Amino acid sequence: MSHLTANDLKTKGIAAIESALAEHTEAIVSVRGKERFVVMDIAQYHYLRECELEAALAETRADLAAGRFTEASPEEHLARVKSSA
Repeated sequence: MSHLTANDLKTKGIAAIESALAEHTEAIVSVRGKERFVVMDIAQYHYLRECELEAALAETRADLAAGRFTEASPEEHLARVKSSA
C-alpha cells in the first residue's frame, strides 16, 4: 500500500493521490507521522461496500436458517428494545 503525507497533499494536491493510486488500489495518508486516513479510487470503494453488504446478507441468511430471529409487531419490538436498555 502506498503512503502519502499531509504535506504531499498540501503541496501537490490531487496529483499526489493520483500518483499513489496509479500503482496501488489504496493509499495511507499520514498526518504528523501517524497513519490517519485511507484514500482509494471510487470503484475500489464500491467494491468494498458490495463485499460488506454481501457479508451482511450471508450472515442474515445464516441467522434465518438457524432460527435466530423473532417475529413481533413493531410495538412488541419497541417494548423489547426499551426493556433491554
